[in-house]
Amino acid sequence: MNRQIAAALAAAALSAALAVPAFAQHPAPAAPAGSTAKMQGNEEQAWINDPHMKAWFDLTRTAFAGGAAKVDVDGYEQKSFAIFRDFAPAMHMSPEGMVDHLKLIPRQVVQIVKEDPHVLDSYPNFVAATFGPQ
Repeated sequence: MNRQIAAALAAAALSAALAVPAFAQHPAPAAPAGSTAKMQGNEEQAWINDPHMKAWFDLTRTAFAGGAAKVDVDGYEQKSFAIFRDFAPAMHMSPEGMVDHLKLIPRQVVQIVKEDPHVLDSYPNFVAATFGPQ
């Protein structure tokens, strides 16, 4: 599941970086065997360091403050979308384009946090769960 989030974030970052539809992009060269490669390239740090992503982390912590069983998933999703819309211009995307890229992420994060509440112990943990290990 973490890879799905990382892949979706990677696609959004790549699309934002190139400002063209994803289908028009050429594939990146394959990484050497035994290595790990980041699909987002330099854009990944821009996403991680952006205050909107930190606000989304804070929103996620607040949503889970009463425990996983008490999360208002629909409310969390809509508040996440609001943050994503506000974040879009910073990544040179339209607000609805950003939401479209990240539309599955909030519910995936809910499942991840239910399975591993330590994801919310720190922002680096949250980043590792959503972007992959740094």
